[in-house]
Amino acid sequence: MKELSLFLLTVALALTLYRLLRGPSLPDRVLGLEMVGFGFMGLALVYALLTRQVFFVDVATVLALVSFLATIAFARFIERSRE
Repeated sequence: MKELSLFLLTVALALTLYRLLRGPSLPDRVLGLEMVGFGFMGLALVYALLTRQVFFVDVATVLALVSFLATIAFARFIERSRE
């Protein structure tokens, strides 16, 4: 079941990368980047379950924090560019 989770997360990540590269506007690309961060975070957590290594939970936590900060930075950039 965990292997299926890894496979489905990989497929979702591939589709999200397509959206990131082909997004028609900057907000679409920012959303795609956010989803890529969540995809990698999910992969790290499932891999931590498979290998029973706590280190990957820390990696997922750092990814979540960086993704959150990047989203705030992009939102401010988009807001300033519209003015």
